[in-house]
Amino acid sequence: MSASPPSPTPPVDASTTPSAWPGVTTPNLGRRMACWLYEGMLMFGVVFIAGYLFGTLSQTRNAMDNRHALQAFLFVVFGIYFTWFWAKGQTLAQKTWHIRVVGKSGQPITQGRALLRYVLSWLWFLPPLAAVAPFSLSGGESAVIVLGWVAVWALLSRFHPEQQFWHDALAGTRLVHFELPKK
Repeated sequence: MSASPPSPTPPVDASTTPSAWPGVTTPNLGRRMACWLYEGMLMFGVVFIAGYLFGTLSQTRNAMDNRHALQAFLFVVFGIYFTWFWAKGQTLAQKTWHIRVVGKSGQPITQGRALLRYVLSWLWFLPPLAAVAPFSLSGGESAVIVLGWVAVWALLSRFHPEQQFWHDALAGTRLVHFELPKK
């Protein structure tokens, strides 16, 4: 009989604060943003497969036909992807960058908490998209506004006491460094 691997999260104790956990650190902003960019690259594959499935099922021949339905479908597909992986602790990109999503007390998060985190994570994009919607801006101008907001949102994590992104704070989750022990 083999011994079970050590618990991936610190023991839950209501009297401890996250900053008091020995050996549990928040990944630095550069590593979290690198993971974020890598996640974006992986999402191209998810978009490709989901778009192909949507186009096949809806018999859409032109990408601009059913555009809003496709966007809604992708929103749901992304929600399923992130909720499922975060409830298990890590997405594929987070495994690569040794980052794990846990609750405030270090416990694994539920699917409901993961879904809340997914909805709140849209704070990365919705404010600038809502700001540019009433104007007829070019793609380049819109990209500058969206990327500028993403940079501001990421830098705002520096003002959080535990250096967490604010959507994590609102969702009751946190990102921690996590590596499986060497065998």
